[in-house]
Amino acid sequence: MGASIKRSLTVAQLLPALNDGGVERGTLEVAAALVRHGHRSLVISADGRQVPRLVAEGSKHICWPLGRKSPLTLRWAGRLRRLLVRERVDILHARSRLPAWIAWLAWRGMPDETRPHFVTTVHGLYSGGFYSAVMARGERVITVSNYARDYILSAYPATDSARITVIPRGVDPGDYHHGYRPRQEWLENWYREYPQTAGRYLVTLPGRITRSKGVMDFIEVVQGLRANGVPVHGLITGAQPTGRHRKLGKTIRQRLIETGLDEWITLTGYREDLREILTISGAVVSLSRHPEAFGRTVNEALALGRPVAGYAHGGVGEQLAAQFPEGCIPAGNHDRMVERLTQWSWQAPSMAAVRPCMLERMLHETLQVYEQLPADAGR
Repeated sequence: MGASIKRSLTVAQLLPALNDGGVERGTLEVAAALVRHGHRSLVISADGRQVPRLVAEGSKHICWPLGRKSPLTLRWAGRLRRLLVRERVDILHARSRLPAWIAWLAWRGMPDETRPHFVTTVHGLYSGGFYSAVMARGERVITVSNYARDYILSAYPATDSARITVIPRGVDPGDYHHGYRPRQEWLENWYREYPQTAGRYLVTLPGRITRSKGVMDFIEVVQGLRANGVPVHGLITGAQPTGRHRKLGKTIRQRLIETGLDEWITLTGYREDLREILTISGAVVSLSRHPEAFGRTVNEALALGRPVAGYAHGGVGEQLAAQFPEGCIPAGNHDRMVERLTQWSWQAPSMAAVRPCMLERMLHETLQVYEQLPADAGR
């Protein structure tokens, strides 16, 4: 499926920073698609490790600290308004709450002849209230799952449902497919760095290390698998907690020692090679305690042909119910999770019928949203 827009557009995407995560990945993918199809792509955010990739793929990066949580950050609205006029921006696409407020304040103060169209994407299930309401103010509101769409309509009932478009996050089949195998050099380097994982049934919990991601649940699950005689090794692949969350890292290490699992669970920290890690995993788990809007790594693991067991709520439950129902586990039910993973460790489930969401569809539908917004006759 090809994405196309009838005329050249300038699209500015706003987010806090360009580091790692689903919001950042989606921003990069849409930016690259815009460039490939002959459009101008601007990304406005603080710096981050993904900036070199963004620029190399043809986008312009404008380094503004739009994610700094301070009332003073709203002062960027005036500067943004001037930039939108100078760059002749057609589409202003906000992907996070504080940047969305700056965008909205800049946008609403512009005359019709210079005002771009305002789009928001709801990537998460934000806390209700006034602060999050800005994500429902876009002329078009993109949500990453039906669950997120229903959440917006429930939390902000004044939202016109016709303005909401559901576009699940997608994976590139060139990078994520059932036949993918890591290079021999990567395997040798991996087992040299993590010899404790060799010959083990690897169960991986991907994502940033936070309490809400279910790290403590993961420890209990690995403990249960070992009690069942499964030769398991657990991997937690997210970045280590920093700043005010640093205490969580200490709590996790203490819990691993208390349970005797410090040799059986490895915290790798942030990894650029998550795809390869998912591929060598016997199973991937999603243990978020609270419903999530989507869960990109679930889609990626399924695309690689790896079984995923996840709590059946939110966008993760929605994905699994549609693609791999065998992986649906009642939220918080450690025993059921252990039972299912134990079964898979002895006999891997068939993944032949799994059809994950594809990147090209996501990009096509996102660019369609841009195209369908009324064209400004003055441009």
